[in-house]
Amino acid sequence: MNKKYKDNEMYYIDYYEHFVTDRSITLYWDKPDRAPRNIVYKVLLDGELIRETSKTHCTIENLNYSQEYFVQVEMVVDGEHVSSIEYGVISTAQMKKRRDITKAPYNAVGDGETLNTKALQQAINDCTVEEVLYIPAGIFMTGALRLHSDMEIYMEEGAVLQGTCCVDDYLPRIHSRFEGTELSCYSSVLNMGELDHASGYNCRNILIHGKGTIASGGRDLACAVIESERERLKDYLLELGDKIKEYQTTRTIPGRARPRLVNMSNCQNIILSGLTFENGASWNVHMIYSDNIVTHDCVFKSENVWNGDGWDPDSSTNCTIFATTFYTGDDSVAIKSGKNPEGNIINRPCEHIRIFDCVSKFGHGVTIGSEMSGGINDVKIWDCDLENSLYGIEIKGTKKRGGYVRNINVSDCILPRVMFHSVGYNDDGISAGVAPVFEKCNFERIALSGAYLSKEREWCECAAIELCGFDEPGHEIKDITFRDVKIGSDKLCREQILSLRLCENITLERISCS
Repeated sequence: MNKKYKDNEMYYIDYYEHFVTDRSITLYWDKPDRAPRNIVYKVLLDGELIRETSKTHCTIENLNYSQEYFVQVEMVVDGEHVSSIEYGVISTAQMKKRRDITKAPYNAVGDGETLNTKALQQAINDCTVEEVLYIPAGIFMTGALRLHSDMEIYMEEGAVLQGTCCVDDYLPRIHSRFEGTELSCYSSVLNMGELDHASGYNCRNILIHGKGTIASGGRDLACAVIESERERLKDYLLELGDKIKEYQTTRTIPGRARPRLVNMSNCQNIILSGLTFENGASWNVHMIYSDNIVTHDCVFKSENVWNGDGWDPDSSTNCTIFATTFYTGDDSVAIKSGKNPEGNIINRPCEHIRIFDCVSKFGHGVTIGSEMSGGINDVKIWDCDLENSLYGIEIKGTKKRGGYVRNINVSDCILPRVMFHSVGYNDDGISAGVAPVFEKCNFERIALSGAYLSKEREWCECAAIELCGFDEPGHEIKDITFRDVKIGSDKLCREQILSLRLCENITLERISCS
């Protein structure tokens, strides 16, 4: 995190960051709290204006290797300078030697048929900090791969790392976490770090970028894992009897072992840039007990995958995603921190999460919870278009969870609706013994259509704002503010509904309905 810098109190920015490659610099910064819609950011390189943008990020490309540049961002409103961000001197990285996976001694074959797991793993193992692992165009079939600290992977346009549909290709199992519980899962296509909630980071400084695709077996692989797990767990599932009703579906327990597409455990400083993530067997990018995970200019595709989340920070900190498009079978983004009772005991919160300039083309939108027993704090969402989603912004839990969700700030977004509510599924586990806390959330300058896009791709009417606490004293949702909100859409012409139950200290200011 950089030092605070301001010229005008009204345009205060307290967080701005950057990262580099050998030929580029990517800048991103928080949007000022009261920024007007006509704010313009001027990006200067060595005093020369190179970009004007309304977005809170900028990538400067085609730079020289290992060269220092002085970088500034000027904020302008109505033609007048109001504030600046001084990034100062930033140096691009050194030019690296390519380690090509298709060359000897690896000779990986991108024909969409040859299994390349051993060759790819050896190339990964051999790749040093002075090199970049190069993946050219082609479809490279693979099973699970394990990355190490201090490495870079570049995927050319047309390059595909394609995970197979064979369950055994994702062995050995790894210690992981799924739906709030630590357990043994199949390895992911890409695996980073080793899970340990009691220790620090054991895998650092990985950059995966380019214009390629990381894909897996999607629905077919998911079904194969579930059937395999049902057989392995048949005695346990039989013993559960009626308690199986506490779970979401009969697939829930056997489905928890499914591999992710990209799994990060106890990782720090990981960048995913410019890539397409497609058809993981469950969640696509999952970071657990990790810090400073940045994803930008990516595409997530998992429309036909049950539980096919896009990007899931789980008890992780300083995770940022921007300029990304989602076509997901479940949540575009899901923010989590464990489930009772284990999540309460581990007690590692998910906090300092930033989501901006993202678009949902299909899926559930942004979800916070229901696994939130370790706490969720300081989530900022701005300049996102989630209109084509099922929920928009959904904040959820169960009254058994304990934990908290607080300091959620959403601004300048297009949404079907905003929901705070209790859910009845995934409710196994011993009660935390204390009420979950949902409080101090702000929604400003947002547009709510009051119509969601269903899984059948039909527009359905809904309450634009639904706030519902838990049906027990002391479990109310509280201190929620909606300010400068426009409600209505031409998709469905109907009266607009705001639904408030079991909540307190709700502020509605300057709400307009069309």
